[in-house]
Amino acid sequence: MTIEDLPDIPLEGSSLIGRYPFLFTGSDTSVIFSISAAPMPSDCEFSFFDPNDASCQEILFDPKTSVSELFAILRQWVPQVQQNIDIIGNEILKRGCNVNDRDGLTDMTLLHYTCKSGAHGIGDIETAVKFAAQLIDLGADASLRSRWTNMNALHYASYFDVPELIRVILKTSKPKDVDATCSDFNFGTALHIAAHNLCAGAVKTLLELGANPAFRNDKGQIPAEVVPDPVDMPLEMADAAAIAKEIKQMLLDAVPLPCTSAKAVLPNSDHTTSRAMLTSLGLKLGDRVVIAGQKVGTLRFCGTTEFASGQWAGIELDEPEGKNNGSVGRVQYFKCAPKYGIFAPLSKISKLKDGRKTTTHTPSTRATPHARSQKVDVAHVTSRVNSGLTTSKKETASETTLALPPSEEPKTVAENDAAQPGSMSSSSSSSSLDHKQSYPKKLTTSSGGKKTLSKSPSLPSRASAGIYGFFNQAFLVFFILVCLNKVCAVPMAAIFLREPSCLL
Repeated sequence: MTIEDLPDIPLEGSSLIGRYPFLFTGSDTSVIFSISAAPMPSDCEFSFFDPNDASCQEILFDPKTSVSELFAILRQWVPQVQQNIDIIGNEILKRGCNVNDRDGLTDMTLLHYTCKSGAHGIGDIETAVKFAAQLIDLGADASLRSRWTNMNALHYASYFDVPELIRVILKTSKPKDVDATCSDFNFGTALHIAAHNLCAGAVKTLLELGANPAFRNDKGQIPAEVVPDPVDMPLEMADAAAIAKEIKQMLLDAVPLPCTSAKAVLPNSDHTTSRAMLTSLGLKLGDRVVIAGQKVGTLRFCGTTEFASGQWAGIELDEPEGKNNGSVGRVQYFKCAPKYGIFAPLSKISKLKDGRKTTTHTPSTRATPHARSQKVDVAHVTSRVNSGLTTSKKETASETTLALPPSEEPKTVAENDAAQPGSMSSSSSSSSLDHKQSYPKKLTTSSGGKKTLSKSPSLPSRASAGIYGFFNQAFLVFFILVCLNKVCAVPMAAIFLREPSCLL
């Protein structure tokens, strides 16, 4: 609700009373005071009002300090102000203010501010309870609402989880006031407000004092259904999740029998044992696990917890990246060093793959027989046109072996040429043919005694092979002579002309 949603309501009482209440002491008419800023000492070293400071006390007890300025002090949400609610409130009353007068900015009464000041960690509960009882004795109306929030004193006490103030307020209220609704909370009751804010103390007190756990707000929700779901809370809010589970169960147990059909049931998987859950995941306690692919640790716990429903895993991390020491709230689920414990749903954990190297090499090892290349016997494979290079190389090797002494080689060659003039070409061609006939046998022998050729080449193929072999051998002989000419300095022309005098 905003100020635009509200009708134009005139100030209660005369504007003169609102500006100068001290002229009308003892007036029963409540007013809304004008908006003002909180007075601060000129030499103040801090930004808030501190009633314990001497300079602030001078302002507080100064009769010239207006009620509007004192209400502005009450608006400061600091312990120094909230723990002294009785001192500031009594100064407002001393200036002739009615107990139900309102702050012009928040539209709150002194009783509203007192219910806020009982908040844990900010105010002092004992001081707030005493001052609230004093205000009620002076005629404070607990049913009055702030126009800004539509909340009454009971709603404020429930919102800030102050069970002691709830008892004080309901002690003098009508029975039906315990279920008064608030538009800012979907027209839910004080029980809805306490349940939504996880105020366990307020929920318990309201149930004891007759609050209706089956009351439905405008959305059709009972108080148990407005409790935040513990499963949706992050891991760092494990304590709040435990409180949420406790509050929800408390409210569900309080729902009367006629509403049993609409009674929600907490999700629970207790029927499935933790051992069975781990077995289905291929895990056991003590296994190394990884959480969401990031944090690594050892599985120490698996089962139901007090902070949330369902099955949870407790992990002792390798590094201090956790949230606890294995305990949440007051329950110790497993033991580990502080900051090394963490809880996670079973769906977030998986077994750590320790043998990454083995896993990496395993596929390649298995695929080795398929990728291995088998040796192929190519000894029986011949080209369709035999060039005779192999024969020429072998004959060249034999001739080179015979021509080891450089001084004797020219003479030997000359004598052979002289003894058998014109026999070079014929011998070379005949030797080529003879060698081609014996070549398949040599290949067969080199292949380890295995017969690789079952038939010898036909006569036409032998003739063609001989022709090609002759030209190739002639070229090789020419190449050898060129080499000998360079090594032995023998004129090549003399060899061709077979002039013995050139060898002298």
